[in-house]
Amino acid sequence: MIMDSFYRFLFPSNPTGNRASLLILSFRILFGLLLMSHGVQKWAQFDSLYAIFPDPIGIGSAATLILAIFAEIFCSVFFIFGLLYRLVMLPLIVTLGIAFFIVHNGSIAMGGELAFIYFTVFIILYITGPGKFSFDHYIYLSILYNKCDCTNKIQPK
Repeated sequence: MIMDSFYRFLFPSNPTGNRASLLILSFRILFGLLLMSHGVQKWAQFDSLYAIFPDPIGIGSAATLILAIFAEIFCSVFFIFGLLYRLVMLPLIVTLGIAFFIVHNGSIAMGGELAFIYFTVFIILYITGPGKFSFDHYIYLSILYNKCDCTNKIQPK
């Protein structure tokens, strides 16, 4: 029972409609690639940024930059494919939340509009789940298929 709840949380299968899932897929691709481009820019400018990058949580500028690059590149790839969707969204949401609420003081007027938009979109997508067109959906179906032992029930015609 607990494992079923855990599997449904990690590998959500809703919404099940094709239109909704295609819309979610398009948002995953669009916002994943956009955020990944920010991470690639940070990575390309690492030598000039690591000493001056904001350190809002007190772990050092270089460590904060590395964590931001990790979230924006690595987690974005998993986000786009819908693989371990909700787990990889946590670093994205935390990074963008820190960027908006701490670095930009929660103000859209102080240059925080992009962080706010990403933060809001990622929270909404976290809630909706990855949709049908994701690796998590196929993992969930595979777990469900193996759990019910459907191999014995399907007879070739």
